[in-house]
Parts: sequence; C-alpha cells; structure tokens
Amino acid sequence: MVIREASFLVSNTQVALCPPPNRPEYAFIGRSNVGKSSLINMLTSRSGLAKTSSTPGKTQVINHFNINDEWYLVDLPGYGYAKVSKTSRAEWGKMINAYLTKRENLTCVCVLLDSRHAPQAADLEFMTKLGEDGVPFVMIFTKTDKQSTSQTKNLINNYLAKMGETWDELPRYFITSAETGLGREEVLGFITEINRQVAADAAGA
Repeated sequence: MVIREASFLVSNTQVALCPPPNRPEYAFIGRSNVGKSSLINMLTSRSGLAKTSSTPGKTQVINHFNINDEWYLVDLPGYGYAKVSKTSRAEWGKMINAYLTKRENLTCVCVLLDSRHAPQAADLEFMTKLGEDGVPFVMIFTKTDKQSTSQTKNLINNYLAKMGETWDELPRYFITSAETGLGREEVLGFITEINRQVAADAAGA
C-alpha cells in the first residue's frame, strides 16, 4: 500500500461525533508508553501525524485520521498507567468501551504490545474483553529494535503460549519497529487485504 494521503480529521470523546461510518476503520490502542504514536507515524510515513510524548497518557481523546480517502486510522487513548486521576481513567474507559462496542464500521483493533515485556495483565484482560464483545483484533509487537532478534522471538513465543492457555484460536500478530520500519509492509498489506474483503462483501450484499 502506498500512503498518498494521511491527514488529521477530528478529535472527540463521543462515538456519535465520529466521522460518517462509510469507510473501513482501524483503531490503534495499547498500554501507555507502548510506542503507539511512533508506530502510527512510521506506518503513514508522516513524522508528525500522531503526537509523540515521553509522558504516558498523552492521548486523551479519539483521534481520527484520513488515509488515502479510503479508510480511517484511529488513535485511541492508552490504558494502564498514566499520571491522571482515577476519575479521568474511568471516563477514558467508558469512552473507549463505547467506541469499541458501538462504532459500526470498526473493522479491526490493533492492540500494541511492548516486545520487551512478558505478558501484562492489562493487555491480556483487554484482549479478553475484545474477544467477549466480538471485536476483531490483531496484536502488534513494538520496539523490537531495543533488543536482539532472539530475545524478541523468545518473548513472543512465550506470549503466544500464554494466550494459548485461554484462546482456542490465536489472533494474527505482527512484529514491528518504529525506528527501523520493520513490519510496515506487513501491517499495511494486512489492511489492504481486509479493505478488499470489506469492499467485496459490500458489493455482494
């Protein structure tokens, strides 16, 4: 996929105010400081599209981006640790849950996971909730440039084994690095594949 257009559309906290649900939509989410903004910028080849920060919890709203006038990329607030009040975290949780369960054109959720860490309870619980709600998702392992290839491979194998304890079928996963561009073609190829599927389904409806 060639990214010809990648532009910010709107930020909001209500599903009703999201752009018209007339295109496939891919939402990116993960624990705070997982490298979400950097990954989005790498995928779109736009260094300042998503705002990066060393402070966890920077994203606090639902951010929509227009990609090639063909699909929406959505940057969601992170879950887990952030220097905000419990009340704010609770509000974020309600907002994210409403979006994930009510956004009719949500095609896939990309759950970002730090490749340097063993399975985290917050990530496992979040993915379990997606499964229970019937929300399609894939796993994207980030920051693989911070360690050796063998370390990444071992951790991911352990992660998949942990997932296999409770999942009959494991979700698709991708190995990425915002620094080196690793995984860019694979993730964009997946989105292209799903977009074609959506278009074919719509044509046959």
